[in-house]
Amino acid sequence: MRSVRRTALLASAALLTALLPVLDARAADDPAPVPVDRFEGEVPFANPPEGGLFTWGSDTDDPPTLRLAARDDAPEGDQVLSGSYDISGYGGFTHDFAFAEPAHDWSAHQGIRFWWEGQDNGKKIAFELKDGGANGEASELWTTSFTDDFSGWKQIEIPFTDFAYRTDYQPVGGIDHILGLTETWGYAVTLPVGAPGQFAMDGVELYGRADQSRRASVLTDAPVYPVEEGGTATVKVTLATTGSAPVDEPVTVAYETPADPGKDYVPVSGTLTFPAGTASGTTRTIQVRTLQDKAAESAETIPLKLTVTGAKAPDETPQIVIDAHGLPYLNTKLPVKARVADLLSRMSLAEKAGQMTQAERGAVGTGGDIATYALGSLLSGGGSTPTPNTPEAWAKMIDAFQLRAQATRFQIPLIYGVDAVHGHNNLVGATVMPHNIGLGATRDPRLAQRTGAVTAAEVRATGVPWDFAPCLCVTRDERWGRSYESFGEDPALVDSMETIIQGLQGAANGKDLKDDDKVLATAKHFVGDGGTAYGSSTTGTYTIDQGVTTVTRQQLEAVHLAPYQTAVDRGVGTVMPSYSSLDVIGDGLGPVKMHARGDMINGVLKGRMGFDGFVISDWDGINQIPGDYTSDVRTSVNAGVDMVMAPYAYRDFRTALVAETEAGRVSEARIDDAVARILTQKFRLGLFEKPYADTSGASEIGSAAHRAVARQAAAESQVLLKNAGGVLPLKKSQKVYVAGSNADDIGNQTGGWTVTWQGSSGDIVPGTTILEGLRDAGGDVTYSKDASAPTTGYDVGVVVVGETPYAEGVGDVGNGNDLELSAADKAAVDKVCAAMKCAVLIVSGRPQLIGDRLGAIDALVASWLPGTEGAGVADVLYGRRPFTGQLPVTWPKSEAQLPINVGDATYDPQFPYGWGLTTLTRIPEGGATTLKALAVAAAVAEKTGADETGRVLVTKARLIVQQRPVTAASAKPFAEADHLLLTGRYGKAVESLLTAYRAT
Repeated sequence: MRSVRRTALLASAALLTALLPVLDARAADDPAPVPVDRFEGEVPFANPPEGGLFTWGSDTDDPPTLRLAARDDAPEGDQVLSGSYDISGYGGFTHDFAFAEPAHDWSAHQGIRFWWEGQDNGKKIAFELKDGGANGEASELWTTSFTDDFSGWKQIEIPFTDFAYRTDYQPVGGIDHILGLTETWGYAVTLPVGAPGQFAMDGVELYGRADQSRRASVLTDAPVYPVEEGGTATVKVTLATTGSAPVDEPVTVAYETPADPGKDYVPVSGTLTFPAGTASGTTRTIQVRTLQDKAAESAETIPLKLTVTGAKAPDETPQIVIDAHGLPYLNTKLPVKARVADLLSRMSLAEKAGQMTQAERGAVGTGGDIATYALGSLLSGGGSTPTPNTPEAWAKMIDAFQLRAQATRFQIPLIYGVDAVHGHNNLVGATVMPHNIGLGATRDPRLAQRTGAVTAAEVRATGVPWDFAPCLCVTRDERWGRSYESFGEDPALVDSMETIIQGLQGAANGKDLKDDDKVLATAKHFVGDGGTAYGSSTTGTYTIDQGVTTVTRQQLEAVHLAPYQTAVDRGVGTVMPSYSSLDVIGDGLGPVKMHARGDMINGVLKGRMGFDGFVISDWDGINQIPGDYTSDVRTSVNAGVDMVMAPYAYRDFRTALVAETEAGRVSEARIDDAVARILTQKFRLGLFEKPYADTSGASEIGSAAHRAVARQAAAESQVLLKNAGGVLPLKKSQKVYVAGSNADDIGNQTGGWTVTWQGSSGDIVPGTTILEGLRDAGGDVTYSKDASAPTTGYDVGVVVVGETPYAEGVGDVGNGNDLELSAADKAAVDKVCAAMKCAVLIVSGRPQLIGDRLGAIDALVASWLPGTEGAGVADVLYGRRPFTGQLPVTWPKSEAQLPINVGDATYDPQFPYGWGLTTLTRIPEGGATTLKALAVAAAVAEKTGADETGRVLVTKARLIVQQRPVTAASAKPFAEADHLLLTGRYGKAVESLLTAYRAT
């Protein structure tokens, strides 16, 4: 027999009440409880848009298990909802009502209650309501929590007045920011993380009668009201009601400020009245006049106490703030150093510790803790975005946080940071650049600088002044899940691409940082993150990321440290240590987490290299240092970490840092040095004068001009590895058969760190897929993703295959990943290449093992992760631009060869570092004779400092050598020639290419 539908249960409250025990505690005039879920089988396990129960989580193993279990002790009926969980990120379950049916009206009730079987584990369990909107997955989320501090069954009773609007995540953005309850779409439970557990739940129901304070609220237009001394603050007080209905009873708001012993303002008191019948949205104002004197002062906060009758009061007491004034640190005519010294001399230890603390935006809610703990910084982690995810919402969110900082004594502005690692990748609609591995393939430092400039302009236009980029890792093993964050395996290549720092920051002296199109850059991850050994990671199921880099001192200096000296010379504002450990052979220390290596942070970076910016930890990076949290704080700060990214533990970090300093285990001099470095960058960014977002450049986000830069970068990043018979470029007269999993998937071609931390497949951002680019180019194109369509009658096939998105250790080979094409991709390649001439494009963050199919493939292209502008890939395929890209990493024949890098004693790859065929370019003739002549000319160019000429000569020589197949004997000198080119040794580079030519 078909079970009773959810709506039928709710529609007939009287009938259903007869099924439930009568609660003697119910007030006489309360309506009968209305069941929501009895878990007797009436609600199916079903995913939206169907009505029912379903689970969710941040990772594949994070969703809990759910089942209906028969229990003799069930509080209601015979069954309960029970399950188990073991959650590392976040996870829980939801009951959504069917999208095709009307939402439910819960507004007549006081609250919701349910039975919960306590485990007495002290964990908080979040309970969430879905209010308004189109359906359960497009509604406003309102949340509260209860603590599991009991054993056995307990009825949890939650008045609707306890629910707060979620500020960390909303699926579609704010609808009306009012918990109306007239259109409720269900509820959700978020389970505890970090330890396995069991749960059981029963008898979800609505109880009690709503009163006017449930239906009406009094709101203020802001929590903080800064005003210059002598000015008048105006506080707007608004009445809001459920469903915008007029109030049935009067609402009064009594207000008063404290008496003013210092005569800085005129005290006020009085009562605002909203009579019965007042419409929702009606606003009254309260004004507080401040007085002017001639004294220089820090900011003064004046609480405006509101006492509300007949409605829910505002969640916070409004704060009127008389701005700090007359103090030297506010004087823009003074040098930054003098301003920093003055401000630092006035700050308490607690305020200094606050400046050294960075919290995640989702952890601070509406931001009250910013002033309470004098926080210096906030960040958005990957995928931590406002809703809606628009430039306007970003600016509004960050301005609201900056407003909170104005309620501190010295009104030190926040510095807000994001991981804009290939464009403003957290923002939907931003220009998404190729990942760094693709930029390294361009060998175009000027273009790298332009991509940085576009990124900076789009980031700053949303109110964000700080970018956690670029990554200066030197990737030495393609099994690493962060390989694509590197410009390449050669430190000389990484060094050459650091022009991106100037694109982000402007001039090396920091004079451009205050501009509305520049951001503070971050060199990361100091140092050796790209050299971790496979199998050395101790982080979860990671195999290589966050592992141990074991090197000699010479290797450390030559490979991993070299790019950081360049970054310091270029004026990079911040540096982030690596999660990984460094084991320098012979130093007697063994593997030490980089966040604890004072010899490297204080000694090498700040001391020898002369870095004068500040060091920011990675996300919870100090937690990986052995010892308890207090020792982690002490060790990292003493090692030279100036600001700690403690996303959700920011209170604990600040408390521990103050205690360790007061105990003398962290010196006040170390604290002062850290805070001075942080304040210096805030002054350079102009945040004291302009803390709020300058959105004048917002119209350029995702503009045609910006996308043109990304399109050029995508085109120049394409590396032509093989081109038998001149299959590429394509001709528009040809009939082209396009197949493969990555031909028409913009999520796959943008990769990880796109909208969310891990990225995702599918249509996640605006842009052009490779298929769309081919069609827009005007070619005769037919598409069949799996190559199931007939393959006869075509001139050439283009098969676009490769990886799906991942980030960090999640993408490590051995952690559910490998370097092989998927079975579907292999099948598509085999079918198309057997039927016609074919070009295979590999969209990936690292080389893929293709050797067993190379013979059947006519043309092979390493497309990397080209970003949102697939038209750039089409540009080189159809010959609008020539192929000019070169391999930034060695392309291996097999996984057994890894790690394999330029300069290795044994070197026999599929394609060597620096390899890259070209099109639309005449190849010089003359073979060895021409190479000898080029070597002489290149040596002269080197001697005379004619760098551009030298590079052109080496490129000509490389093209000659690439006319011959790669051999085991030729690969090593060929790869080393590109390293010599990058280090300015043009004559030696051509000599090495001549050696390679003779060895083919």
